[in-house]
Amino acid sequence: MVGGYKVVTLCGSTRFRNEYMEAQKKLTLEGCIVISVGLFGHSGDSEVWENMDEGTLTKTKEMLDDMHKRKIDMADEIFVINVGGYVGSSTRSEIEYAKAHGKTVRYLEEPPA
Repeated sequence: MVGGYKVVTLCGSTRFRNEYMEAQKKLTLEGCIVISVGLFGHSGDSEVWENMDEGTLTKTKEMLDDMHKRKIDMADEIFVINVGGYVGSSTRSEIEYAKAHGKTVRYLEEPPA
């Protein structure tokens, strides 16, 4: 909590840009401080990857993955954008990381039991 506001980090595939924006608005209006992704590599920010050599691309993706874990460190909970139940390997690792660090995990769509 920061100043009485719950801090929430959004997690999920960046292909779900619209759902990220909707979740951000909804959670903000509920009184949460929302931390999101810095770019949408799978839905609109493809210019980021253009002209990057393979080594730089790998290092950049590793940095972004690590940075997102630091965003989880700053949060009270994570909110998973799991449209149609989709949770990819990166998001799965973020969920595991959050749980291992005592964070609450909420979902856009309730996952199967």
